[in-house]
Amino acid sequence: MAIMNFRESLIASWYGERKPFRWLAPLTSLYSKQAIQKRAAYLSGKKISYKAPVPIVVVGNITVGGTGKTPMILWMISFLQKHGIKVAVVSRGYGAKPTKFPWRVLPEQSASLVGDEPLLIVKRSQVPLVIAPNRSKAVQLLCAEDKPDIILSDDGLQHYSLARDLELVMIDNNRQLGNGYCLPMGPLREPIERLKTVDAIIYNGAKHDPIEGFAMQLEPIELINLASGERQPLTYLAKGQTINAVAGIGNPQRFFNTLQHLGWQVLPLPFADHTQYSKATLNFANHYPVLMTEKDAVKCQAFAKSNWWYLKVESIPSAAFVKWFEQKITELLPQKCL
Repeated sequence: MAIMNFRESLIASWYGERKPFRWLAPLTSLYSKQAIQKRAAYLSGKKISYKAPVPIVVVGNITVGGTGKTPMILWMISFLQKHGIKVAVVSRGYGAKPTKFPWRVLPEQSASLVGDEPLLIVKRSQVPLVIAPNRSKAVQLLCAEDKPDIILSDDGLQHYSLARDLELVMIDNNRQLGNGYCLPMGPLREPIERLKTVDAIIYNGAKHDPIEGFAMQLEPIELINLASGERQPLTYLAKGQTINAVAGIGNPQRFFNTLQHLGWQVLPLPFADHTQYSKATLNFANHYPVLMTEKDAVKCQAFAKSNWWYLKVESIPSAAFVKWFEQKITELLPQKCL
């Protein structure tokens, strides 16, 4: 409990709910220097990045925690497939425990084996996806066996051993960059200056394009039953209905706010990102419906009850971003006619 309380206090200090822990400043200074030196080593050629035979597009974070990378990846997959482009995905596979790496993710596999986000992407899109801490090896496997036109990297902005042709950074529009400090005093994986070098910044939750980037909204689409796969409109649960809301994502409050906006009475049940659930974990004393994120759902289907649902959402990037992305893909794949 003490560890969890410190974690919660630390996150509160990152996002302005309390003052930063200044005693962490020496560690933050050391972390920042190491992050800068790591990138500089690859830029200077002291360390070599693997250059894939196909374009690599990285969708990453400069902050820790969830910012909407997976919904953006899913949108990009759909966009590319509609234009006849063969796309594949690589991911680290956080929390995955396969017998070897690289590992191909299949829809029938478990989240405990391959990780929740990779499994979600494969279940939703059926796209070829390989996980490996060394993403270069995952790329090599995909190129050898699937021969994609382009590969998306789910996260990996700081994985400089893999060269990339396009870098997109996702930012939570509500949390922004927090207090602006690097870990552990703040939420940044790299100093703020890193944003000046990326190709695009997408603000998840922004209603309008900011001057320095693009807007993206997550639009609730429908309710899907975990046990049966039944699909229902959002109106299936009446406004005012009390629900047990489960969210094991980087920013659970964002999910709870969405449910409240849809008119439901929310009993919030936040969990740590990538939590592995069990029957005991989600043993509710009441009989209210359970509503969770799709990322949580892929870990709960084996023991789901008949009144457990997940909220399907889709990424809606701004028209300006769609135009920008289309132009970039045309430049990367001139042989394809978009």
